[in-house]
Amino acid sequence: MKKNKTLLILLGVLIVLLAAYFALKAWNRQQAEKDEESDAVVVTQIDPAEIKAISYDIGDGERGFEKRDGTWIYTPDADFPLDQSVPETIAEDMGQLKADRELVDGDELADYGLEEPDYTVTLTEADGTVTEIKFGNTVDDYYYVSLDDSGTVYTVPSSAADNLSQSLNDMAQFDDYPSIGSGNLKKVVITSGETSIVYDSENEEQSEDISAIAGGLGTVALSEAADYSVADADRGNYGLDNASRTTVEVTYTEDNEDKTMTLYIGGEDGDGSRYVMIDDSRIVYLISDEICGNILNED
Repeated sequence: MKKNKTLLILLGVLIVLLAAYFALKAWNRQQAEKDEESDAVVVTQIDPAEIKAISYDIGDGERGFEKRDGTWIYTPDADFPLDQSVPETIAEDMGQLKADRELVDGDELADYGLEEPDYTVTLTEADGTVTEIKFGNTVDDYYYVSLDDSGTVYTVPSSAADNLSQSLNDMAQFDDYPSIGSGNLKKVVITSGETSIVYDSENEEQSEDISAIAGGLGTVALSEAADYSVADADRGNYGLDNASRTTVEVTYTEDNEDKTMTLYIGGEDGDGSRYVMIDDSRIVYLISDEICGNILNED
């Protein structure tokens, strides 16, 4: 009994020591992070919430965002389905830009690629204040950067500009797509012109058909767009007007509830894909011919 009591005491001491060790380790890590932050040179110190407009040119045309009624829009096309995290992240990165160092008694701006910078990011605040951040040449893992017309040159990590190089596809907020397989697919109605074909999971004679269609529906990925906001008058360009498209009405179960989804399959893009729309979305997606063929149960 005495031996067990001694073991319990030793175990308790060990637990206390371990807790103290991990607490000290966490404190040391926090202090190291604070030291790193205190060593950083401040380039911009703008509250991201006060930034109402962002524009920049990365060599393939100017891009811009504006905040309207609390929502960011893509300036060249207000109907573009913009992922809100994109401008929010850029506003945070550019508004709170930190440098590794400030160059003292440096060379001319041209020597750093700052007379004709690779990127020029313009931030406009709610009060009208405009700030220009110019990105010049790269050296190792750093960019040379200058602010407005100050002439001061900084070196900032190249990762600071990562979010500026995103493509439109990267910036789009695509539609959600459900998880569908042979286990939860109940019914599919495929209509082309005046002809409709019904596939029902309760029809044993159609089990292979349902399995093939489920295989197609289950591999759809809404990740590439041909048009981010198609006008009704332009749907015919993709074979997605009412007269040309094939309509696929899908009934499936999710969380023990019956749900429906409609896919519209249009023409081919000439590069191995077909144009597809979902429900009432205005985005035209590209889905491979093979997947579309499985969905339509084509031989």
